[in-house]
Amino acid sequence: MANLKSLAKDTAIYGLSSIVGRFLNYLLVPLYTIKMPAAEGEYGVITNVYAYVALLLVILTYGMETTFFRYANKQGENAEKVYGTTLWSVGVTSVLFVILVMTFLQPISDLLQYHDHPEYIACMFTCVAIDAFQCIPFAYLRFQKRPIKFAALKLLFIFMNIALNCIYYIGMGGKDAGTAFYINLICTSVITFFFWKELKGLWYGFDRNLLKRMLSYSWPILILGIAGVLNQSADKMLFPYLYKGVDMKEQLAVYGAVFKIAMIMAMITQAFRFAYEPIVFSKAQDRDSKEYYAVAMKYFIIFTLLAFLAVVGYMNLIRNLIGSDYWTGLYVVPIVMAAEIMMGIYFNLSFWYKLIDKTIWGAIFSGIGCAVLLAVNFIFVPRYGYVACAWGGFAGYATAMVLSYIVGQRENPIQYPLRDIGVYVAVAVLLFLCMDEVNRTLPACGAIVINTLLLLAFVALVVKRDFPLENLPVIGKRFRRQ
Repeated sequence: MANLKSLAKDTAIYGLSSIVGRFLNYLLVPLYTIKMPAAEGEYGVITNVYAYVALLLVILTYGMETTFFRYANKQGENAEKVYGTTLWSVGVTSVLFVILVMTFLQPISDLLQYHDHPEYIACMFTCVAIDAFQCIPFAYLRFQKRPIKFAALKLLFIFMNIALNCIYYIGMGGKDAGTAFYINLICTSVITFFFWKELKGLWYGFDRNLLKRMLSYSWPILILGIAGVLNQSADKMLFPYLYKGVDMKEQLAVYGAVFKIAMIMAMITQAFRFAYEPIVFSKAQDRDSKEYYAVAMKYFIIFTLLAFLAVVGYMNLIRNLIGSDYWTGLYVVPIVMAAEIMMGIYFNLSFWYKLIDKTIWGAIFSGIGCAVLLAVNFIFVPRYGYVACAWGGFAGYATAMVLSYIVGQRENPIQYPLRDIGVYVAVAVLLFLCMDEVNRTLPACGAIVINTLLLLAFVALVVKRDFPLENLPVIGKRFRRQ
């Protein structure tokens, strides 16, 4: 229970920074979508470039975050030496990447269809190299269980980013996408200076033999990560090549905007991951570890389903986060959110192979899931546009999730409470269908009232089955007296 309380506390802190940060970043979405009309496609440029950034971030960290946690907690390894080696490795590869990009900037820009704007590529690819390097000090903060500094730096970046964007797009009346990239680079660079204490880890030294062992562990995670990010970003990268309609830029802009709304699931899974990953590796030798993983999985699913229903139920309010000419794509939000839930479940399932050092399984599962996503995109995007992108992500994550569960139960079985999970999923699906019908048939105010009642019904079910009020502090005393 102590570990679950620690998980809850750290998840709250990481989650606060993640959710508040993402919410604040959402303020940029209405700003961009108002200043950049869908028909002009400028927001599509932002969507497309950031898709490449997401992929490059995974490549440039090449699984070293997870590998750092594994080796820093491994018996016989020096945690400081592990940190120093990781910092040097990612730092050197990041610098080499920037040199390579600058050397071949124009050919790379031509390949990505930014012939007239190579500066976009130079700016954001430099930014992602700095981000990759920062991932290791951020991981070190998590290892040291210092969520306050972690959250403070994440929020500082966001506040600076929002302030500079507001100055340009509101104060100066700007409209182009390129300035958003320059602002990102400035803010990312500034954050690096706040790691002056953590960067002292470079003095911990570099161990070539240790790095070889770490890379043997991390390369399957890299494959897993590439496949995972392709499940999220490949559709946005491939869309300009697959969809040849005259409204290509508009469709990509609309899809990018509504995809942002669905990312509340990414907030929750990311917050859970930041808190969960260090605890899992440190708890690996405990007798009750499997029971802990099973309970954590159930609560993760409960809260993601609750978030899913909240977004669907209040869609008439949430849609105002984007410009009204982007609302045509809102119907794909539930599809993308469902895919994100399955991605979170897949992440939780993934620890069985990480803890027994068989990360090759992750590469296999994610690779197959990615192949499914790509197949759906190549076959259906030319005809159906961005709705095929949404279903492609759903199919890819579903495939990886199911495969990981089946093989995991054979290799390292964990008794997940499937019956309880099944009840929550079934109820959530039923409530979703009701909410969707209400949203389509009732005025906005009436829909919000009805959907609030439906959401409270789900909360009541959770309280009755898994959070009995008599067990809660303060409130529980009154119920026990009764």
